[in-house]
Amino acid sequence: MKVRLTDYSVDWPQMFQIEAEFLKTIFGDEIIKCEHFGSTSVYGMKAKPVIDMMCIVKSIEKVDLFNKRMEYLGYDVAGEWGITGRRLFRKGGENRTHHIHFYQFDNPEIERHLIFRDYLRNHPQEVAEYSRFKEELAQRYETTSDYSPAKKKFVSEMEQKALSWFSERLKM
Repeated sequence: MKVRLTDYSVDWPQMFQIEAEFLKTIFGDEIIKCEHFGSTSVYGMKAKPVIDMMCIVKSIEKVDLFNKRMEYLGYDVAGEWGITGRRLFRKGGENRTHHIHFYQFDNPEIERHLIFRDYLRNHPQEVAEYSRFKEELAQRYETTSDYSPAKKKFVSEMEQKALSWFSERLKM
């Protein structure tokens, strides 16, 4: 898939909210909470215009029972897609609009994603640095299959800063 990097859009939070409400009509009480995370959840961040959503559920196994319905509604059912305990649905085909990550309430990935999001929301200088880095990569790589792995080391290092920041806040 071609890399589509854009400036922050004020429409992204609303796109998240509309999709979260729609998903609750499908999954009902199974969804405990939906969170907007990833680059589109951070004001001012350059991003691929794909809303990353996290639906925290009571039982990850029950999510699998909705696969046929989600496919019928036009979602790509991707399963764990490299992260144990996750279920990923993609919406929009080649012009993706949403990545919906389902995690059971006790999955440690939830905290990691939310801490990183909150760190970026509280550190605009890091947002600027990360945005510049993504622009450089987008100029170098045409496809997400090259672009995404090229971000990995940078993101891991920034995640470590976020975890340290979170730990320090807990000590206060």
